[in-house]
Amino acid sequence: MKLSLSVRVAESFNDKTKADMTLEQLAELAVTFGYHAVCMRASQLGTHSSAEEVQRAGEMMARRGLAVSMVTGDFAIPQNGDVEGPRALRNITPYLDLSAALGADLMRICMKRSEDIQWAQRAADEAAERGIRLAHQSHTSSLFEEVERSLEVIRGVDRPNFGLIYEPVNLDACGQDYGRNTIELLAPHLFNVYLQNHIENPQGEGVLNTWCRGAVHFDHLPVWAPGGMNFPKIFDALKAVGYEGYVTVHQAFAGLRGPAEAAERSSAYLRELACFENPLS
Repeated sequence: MKLSLSVRVAESFNDKTKADMTLEQLAELAVTFGYHAVCMRASQLGTHSSAEEVQRAGEMMARRGLAVSMVTGDFAIPQNGDVEGPRALRNITPYLDLSAALGADLMRICMKRSEDIQWAQRAADEAAERGIRLAHQSHTSSLFEEVERSLEVIRGVDRPNFGLIYEPVNLDACGQDYGRNTIELLAPHLFNVYLQNHIENPQGEGVLNTWCRGAVHFDHLPVWAPGGMNFPKIFDALKAVGYEGYVTVHQAFAGLRGPAEAAERSSAYLRELACFENPLS
């Protein structure tokens, strides 16, 4: 497995459009604390960025030996909007251009309705021509909210370059098992792993709106904090199914503990749980 640092660590939970650090600052954190890659989002680079900006950023990360583990090309995809979120599937070319320019072979997409399946098929076919994979996150209020429905959609798209970003917090919020049984079911389609931490609390300030359970309130926790997600169980299951891809620290830390502490302590904690490759190898 390889460690990836999402640029989301410098975003607030409620505002995905702004970052508290520059991409160069985040890249320095990633190198300092042993990450292999950066997971790119539109708060740093997106389809709205100029070709010159993308080129400079790619060169900057390459000088530091950092890959781009995945690209989320606009704000609408993580915002999960009913209309705007899936819109990229209707015109996937600029998103593939961005991924290719950054040397990333994985791109995140959003699906909200059954009719999005046909558009995902077309987008996946175009992506396959360029050696790029598409993936949908385990996400509340989407076609990938529950495990069985996720598998149905994956079978419906039926493309080898279309898969899943396993994210246990959202599965947990939807009342889904996120442990070994689920990971075994998802393993053939597992393209990426996102990690963040929370604990459900009816009086919690955080809220996730779900289709299956309504509004779920919770407290944010740092990745390394006890009492939330069972990360030892998760990594035991990932090792059991032979997962060798990226594990991405995905939590928004701008309003929690700060990106620098998040990058350092998350890396140290996760390395206690799993044997990650050397970033220099």
